[in-house]
Amino acid sequence: MADHRQLVGAAVVCRVSDPQVLAAMFRSLARRRLVVLGSGGSGKTTFAVLLLLALLRTRTTGDPVPVLFSLSSFDPARECAMSWLRRRIAADYPALANTENFGANIVEDLFTEHRLIPVLDGLDELPERSRAAALVSINETLLSNTPLVLTCRTADYVRAVAESSVLTGAVVLEPAPVRTSDALALLRLATPPGSDRQRGWDALARHLDHQPQAPAAQALTSPLMVALARSVYAETDHDPADLIDTERFPTPADVERHLLGALVPTLYQRARRQHPARSWDPRQAQGYLAQLAAGMHAQGTYDLAWWQLYRWTPALAGPWRRAWTWALITCGALLLTTVFLVVVLDVPSWPEAQRWFPLSALEAFDFVPVLGLSGLIAMRERGLPRASAALAAVVCSPVGLTALPGTWVYYGAAPGTLPVAPIGFFCFSIWLVMMGVGLPSPPHMPNRSRPARRRWRRQLIRALVRVAAVATISETMFASYRIAGEAVLPSGTVPWGLVIGIVVGISLAALDWVRDPSTADDVATAASSVQADRLISLISGAACAVVFLIPDGALRALPWIPSDPLRTTMFMAVMGLFHGGLIGSVIALAAHSWPHYTIARLLLAARGKLPWRLQTFLADAHQLGILRQVGPVYQFRHARLQHHLATHPRLPDPRTDRQPDRSSPVQPTTT
Repeated sequence: MADHRQLVGAAVVCRVSDPQVLAAMFRSLARRRLVVLGSGGSGKTTFAVLLLLALLRTRTTGDPVPVLFSLSSFDPARECAMSWLRRRIAADYPALANTENFGANIVEDLFTEHRLIPVLDGLDELPERSRAAALVSINETLLSNTPLVLTCRTADYVRAVAESSVLTGAVVLEPAPVRTSDALALLRLATPPGSDRQRGWDALARHLDHQPQAPAAQALTSPLMVALARSVYAETDHDPADLIDTERFPTPADVERHLLGALVPTLYQRARRQHPARSWDPRQAQGYLAQLAAGMHAQGTYDLAWWQLYRWTPALAGPWRRAWTWALITCGALLLTTVFLVVVLDVPSWPEAQRWFPLSALEAFDFVPVLGLSGLIAMRERGLPRASAALAAVVCSPVGLTALPGTWVYYGAAPGTLPVAPIGFFCFSIWLVMMGVGLPSPPHMPNRSRPARRRWRRQLIRALVRVAAVATISETMFASYRIAGEAVLPSGTVPWGLVIGIVVGISLAALDWVRDPSTADDVATAASSVQADRLISLISGAACAVVFLIPDGALRALPWIPSDPLRTTMFMAVMGLFHGGLIGSVIALAAHSWPHYTIARLLLAARGKLPWRLQTFLADAHQLGILRQVGPVYQFRHARLQHHLATHPRLPDPRTDRQPDRSSPVQPTTT
């Protein structure tokens, strides 16, 4: 499985207990390329992390920096290895987006100058059909002298190499099995002296001395099982002598299932004893983790990315379902708005509200085709410029048709072709909102930026260009109606189109400002990315309410409208303020990750699938060692634990400690 001996040098043997020796081993390799193989639970990821830490601790000025990447998000059918690495670095290290400090090609320069050591963990976590293609892509896009570490299960790597080729210039390491004596020595050291559990380890040791091929002995050759035994027995009140029972555990697989099944409840029971008021119920926590594991299994991923949670709910999984869900949410918000206007402001009155609400609710379904088509466009043409994609979504959808009944009621008595004007401005407002925030579809990655005062000159120039462009378009639209002889707004010396365009352009420029790249102090974590995307979503929603309201709401308050109670200027102004602002906000929110995540989280929590405080739960699971955090995503610390929870979601029976053996994972809420 290694490259030619003439290219990689002599065979390598090492122990990971000494960081100096481990780092020296890697630096002694001819091309500093290493493949780490082993069976499931043999410690491949742990080895990669220990090597990374050793290289960092012994690093001197000018040495390359090791960076850990999880290969589970790599799809070689869609992008090459270099493109994927660039995207992951940009996502996990947003400070590199500061082109003033680092230049526009910083990521390419880091690889070209061999300033990075990619530590690619988990080739086996890719679908079987993608592993050989991923290996080919790595060989083709990364130079053969680029330092590299790759981990994979032995059997999966053998099949991938048979279908492609070895990793060029790479040495291959496999771990030796853990000796039973070493495992028991470690477990004794992890157990407080003088406790009954020490006698349990002694009893287990005597049993394994007489029966070296016992199921427990074979299971404890795996570093993962040793780590699980430490968590389940060495740090709790459980008796490790239970592992002697060969009737209860007739095979090594039974021992492994027992340790995997006991891990989660053991950790949560211990946490509950230490913090009774803050810990989760073990049975409830097991159910939540089982749902997460099953959902990740159904999606074919080992990454729990919070911005992809909407895929787990049927109401948000598809573009058209998502569009109808947002339309229903908007109708509910309109109903609450109507009640608020009637009760608090007494504008409109109940009779007026009964006539206005059905028409406004009908207009709320105007952007169903917009959201649906936007989702389809986003799925197929992610590289399309924002303005062009927004224009395509508006032009191709029958937007405005559902506004015809309300337009006729409101403006039917107006002279000439003026009733058509609100539809034109309605479409214009939607296009402006999408030009500011993008297509109303969940983005591929969340926004982790925050407002910053850097590069203000460049930002100012870009803002002035945007304001001038929007103001010109707006004034052109108003002027076209004047030329046609229609007084869209009161005539006079005020260029209303220009004024409205300037206000809208400033709002769009503000949206550009809040998307300024993150500062070097930002840390890419799940919690920080949720908070950052929530901030951007709320700012965008407020700004786009103004962007939508100015052109569309102005027409709703024209002074020439007849004095029918339903069409009074005051009523139309209030209705335009709340209704138009709400639609603009909804379209803006639909273009961000946090609103979709919030809706999905609430729907799943209402069904008992996930906790209401999901991020708090994930943070606690991370602190307990059940999950690990890789940038903004969570992963189960052990892939086998994820698989076990997906296939064995129930807690063990306290009497028999046996679990029902399921052949398929628990079914999550997916489409």
